[in-house]
Amino acid sequence: MPLPKYHQIYLVLREQLDEGRFAVEGLPGELALMAQFGVARVTVRRALERLSAEGLISRTPGRRTRPVPPMAANDARNGSANGEGMARANLRGLLENLVTMGLHTSVKVIDVATITASTQVAEALQLQLGDPVQKAVRVRSTREGPLSHITTYVPAEIARRFGRRELAKKPILVLLEESGVKVGRAHQTISARLADNVLAEHLDISVGSALLAVRRLIYDDADRPVQWLHGFYRPDRYTYEMQLSRVGGIDAKVWVSDDLSAQFN
Repeated sequence: MPLPKYHQIYLVLREQLDEGRFAVEGLPGELALMAQFGVARVTVRRALERLSAEGLISRTPGRRTRPVPPMAANDARNGSANGEGMARANLRGLLENLVTMGLHTSVKVIDVATITASTQVAEALQLQLGDPVQKAVRVRSTREGPLSHITTYVPAEIARRFGRRELAKKPILVLLEESGVKVGRAHQTISARLADNVLAEHLDISVGSALLAVRRLIYDDADRPVQWLHGFYRPDRYTYEMQLSRVGGIDAKVWVSDDLSAQFN
């Protein structure tokens, strides 16, 4: 049974709130949201009411709807509470696999800019609020069409060594290594989300379509965060497979389209 339209909108907005997208200007007005999602005002209001009931937004008549500032403890789910018990992917062979994937896929750089770190980005990369970071947005495609929409955040001190031209040619982990970064480990989460209008346009799908959402935080060999990635993948073109062992490690495979697999040992 498909999710009600208001619930789809609620899920999309909740994800955008979590990304800090509305931290500066607040949420779009009801009319803008109606146009974006192609729904009636009552549907938009029902989605906003749910967000408000969960304490995620503050609504005041006659004023712009604002996100409620996240609590510092909100990132406990990322591992601070359960970190010792969470399996973490190591990166042996990851660079080689990304290079192999690059031979079978193409990348389009949508935007590259130096921005000030939001609360979420600063916390993830262990920076000060407002520190400069490079934000890069790219779409990767297979022969069948768009595969993923990826946004990466890298401290500006590291990212000054590469820009749009380099990002269009090489995987970002290769660029990090070439910039002197020794990649150590990664912490990754995989969840689901629904496509908003921006993702739908870039991935050639309908608004509200299901996507795999990947968040990956890369650390160097000194355990300092060097890259935070937000990736959204079409599940019809991307599969993440894991083999779990009682006594061994984790053997994970990523399957892209019909003819490409990349193994993450």
